[in-house]
Amino acid sequence: MNHLKSTIEAAWDDRSKLQEPETLTAIRKVIDLLDEGTLRVAEPTPDGWQVNEWVKKAVLMYFPIQPMQTITTGPFEFYDKIALKQNYEALGVRVVPHAVARHGAFIAKGVILMPSYTNIGAYVDEGTMVDTWATVGSCAQVGKHVHLSGGVGLGGVLEPVQAAPVIIEDGAFIGSRSILVEGCRIGKEAVIGANVCITGSTKIIDVTGNESIE
Repeated sequence: MNHLKSTIEAAWDDRSKLQEPETLTAIRKVIDLLDEGTLRVAEPTPDGWQVNEWVKKAVLMYFPIQPMQTITTGPFEFYDKIALKQNYEALGVRVVPHAVARHGAFIAKGVILMPSYTNIGAYVDEGTMVDTWATVGSCAQVGKHVHLSGGVGLGGVLEPVQAAPVIIEDGAFIGSRSILVEGCRIGKEAVIGANVCITGSTKIIDVTGNESIE
């Protein structure tokens, strides 16, 4: 993994290396590891969430190295640089037409994808429901047994590379049409009502005690 990281960092600093076969292989390997959940853009540690900047760099460099291609699924046709995720039956994921997830997004066993969209770099853990017209943006991290209600939007955060993605921790419930962006973090088993908008700078006020506390 260290060699993979050093190759990505070198290419980030010198974009001429994007012409080298070793660099192309390394970038595509990172995307494959994201797709299978072996690697994550951000991960929990004993000291809090850690952003793996070099992984985000690989995602950003994946776009310019990929050729445009026609992608067909039954009667549907797409024209894009990134393939669609596949093999849902083997993964144990229920996918309702017309749910779409891109290659490079990890979808764990037991997840249900209603007609929705999950972008590259996202991580959706076991037992989570992504309801109708919900969007899981690039690099968003969604925990176990989360419910993303209809029309929820989790913003994508690719740049700047040091910025944390949107994080939804285990057991959270996100109400319909809520918008969560700019790397905000929703804690374990939190409940967000319908039509709530939370950004990275939104002030949260605790009114459960005798005095309001920000």
